[in-house]
Amino acid sequence: MIPWLLWKGGVVMSDSIRSMCKSLRLAYVSEIYETIPFESPSQYIEALFKEEFRLRDKAKVQRLIRNAKFLDSKSLSNYEWNERIRFPTHIDKDGLMSIDFIKQKQNVVLIGSPGTGKSHLATGLGRKACEMGYEVRFYRVSLLIEQLEQALKQDKLPSFRKKFEKIDLIILDEMGYLPFSKEGSELLFQLIADWYEQKSLIITSNLEFSQWNRIFIDSRLTAALVDRLIHHAHVLTFNGGSYRLSNALSKAK
Repeated sequence: MIPWLLWKGGVVMSDSIRSMCKSLRLAYVSEIYETIPFESPSQYIEALFKEEFRLRDKAKVQRLIRNAKFLDSKSLSNYEWNERIRFPTHIDKDGLMSIDFIKQKQNVVLIGSPGTGKSHLATGLGRKACEMGYEVRFYRVSLLIEQLEQALKQDKLPSFRKKFEKIDLIILDEMGYLPFSKEGSELLFQLIADWYEQKSLIITSNLEFSQWNRIFIDSRLTAALVDRLIHHAHVLTFNGGSYRLSNALSKAK
């Protein structure tokens, strides 16, 4: 039997041990075993496995954030909460940041003028969801419709829609900035209908619901879409002018 301290003190891990770590799917043990402080065999093994789990969780979060395809690295930690954000009576800032709405298959709709912080908040909530182990996808709505129309032309629409089966949260950014074709509107409606009470959505829009006819053309389709979105939704409104414009003006001065 090899003395424990001799093994700990510098014997190079053999290829066979590395191979066994690989077979056991211990992705980090072979890299970190020399860095773990030793007090006793049981303490060492426990600390080694805890670090393995920690690094696995860290890698998972990084993968989830990468797969979400956020457009930037904004997070809740640097989000500026202020009185211009009007919350509904049934949720507050802490409730929103808890991400419990995903468990409940509820939606969050952020409505306000451009530059008021809607996309930042949506991205921050999405990133927090990734950190909590949820699968997230971020889309500019116009790009999502382009991809839907392309999938339809290529007879790949069923496989495209299937990509969302294991997704927990979908973020649809900038709903209303560009009008959609009738075909695009119908495709988006079908997708959101698939997600109804099955997934959570975060939607940002510069238009109030009464103005969504501008982008969806068909009033009946618009009414059906809004009905599904707000049935289980937290609607936040953002008042005031653009943060970006105010920041630019202050720098100019």
